[in-house]
Amino acid sequence: MSNIIKAYLGIGANLGDRAETLRQALVMLNDHDQIDVLAVSGVYETGPVGVLDQPDFLNATAEIETSLDGKALLDVLLETELHFGRKRIKKWGPRVLDLDILLYGLVLIDEPGLNVPHPYLHLRGFVLHPLCDLIPDAIHPTLERSFRSLLDEVDDGAVHRVDNLMLWHTH
Repeated sequence: MSNIIKAYLGIGANLGDRAETLRQALVMLNDHDQIDVLAVSGVYETGPVGVLDQPDFLNATAEIETSLDGKALLDVLLETELHFGRKRIKKWGPRVLDLDILLYGLVLIDEPGLNVPHPYLHLRGFVLHPLCDLIPDAIHPTLERSFRSLLDEVDDGAVHRVDNLMLWHTH
C-alpha cells in the first residue's frame, strides 16, 4: 500500500449477536486489499444515546492502516454496514452494525457526510474509553488535548468494560 494512513474506527452494535457481528465486520474490513486491521481495543457495553428505548451497545475502536482516502474508506464502511443488514431508519436508533471514522491520521476532513475527527468523539465515553485503550496520550487534532484528558471530563456512568471478550487477536 502506498500513502498509508493510520486511522481509528469506532465500531458498535446493539442488535443480534453483537460480538460476533463486530468480529465478522473486522474480518471483512481486514480482507479488503487496502485495509489492514492492526489492533482492536477492549469491548465496552454502553447504554444508548439519543433514543433510549433500545438495547445496550457493544463498542470498540479499531486501529487500521489504509491507502484509501477518507471518502473511499467511508464508502467501504457503509458497504460493510449494509452487508450486515444495517438500515438507517431512525437517527441514533438501533443498529446491527455502526462503523465510524474517528481519526484519519492527523487529517481534518469537512465534507458533506464526512467530518473527521468525528464531531462527537470528545463528548462520548463509549468512544473515548476504547480509543484510550489504544492511544491515550495521543492529541486530538483540533482540541489539542490528549484523549485521556478528554475522557476525564466525560460523564461515562453508562460505560462498562466487558472482561474476557476479545474481538481481534493481534498476529
